[in-house]
Amino acid sequence: MSDLAFQHAPIGICLLENRIVRSPNDAFAAMFGKTIDECRGASIADFYASLEDYESIGAKVREALEAQGTYTDERIMRRKDGTLFWCRVRGKSLTPENPFHCGVWTFADLSDERPVVSLTQREREIAILTCRGMTSKEIGLDLKISYRTVEEYRARLLKKFGARKLAELVAKLSGMPL
Repeated sequence: MSDLAFQHAPIGICLLENRIVRSPNDAFAAMFGKTIDECRGASIADFYASLEDYESIGAKVREALEAQGTYTDERIMRRKDGTLFWCRVRGKSLTPENPFHCGVWTFADLSDERPVVSLTQREREIAILTCRGMTSKEIGLDLKISYRTVEEYRARLLKKFGARKLAELVAKLSGMPL
């Protein structure tokens, strides 16, 4: 019965081993426009928007898993056909001594609430950290760039999203109604 519940859960779920998809459910495969067989054995890198995202987010995931054993974020991911979409990702390591060795992850498609705007890698990073409530100075320290550079990226984001102020940008980024 538990296998049936896992396979038909209304949210994407998969078991990852060393960042390789081992056991995906139906919703996970459908979300990415793939079959179960196409997902099984694939690197999770194949589902990220870019290799840079895979590497930079992976470093943050490892750090969080080592510290608390769990990780949550919202990020842009890529379907088989190349289209990008916002996804809420949550994971738990089953092997705290080696965080990526084995973990259970959930993936929720946020497309209906949050359309994708074409962003550079750095713009995506700054958008995500802005939504987490970080100041320009905090983002600058986290990304090892000046806070003035962060402000320039935020200005670009305001323009791309048609927002007049930071609170409106955050609302648009998080998919909240205005």
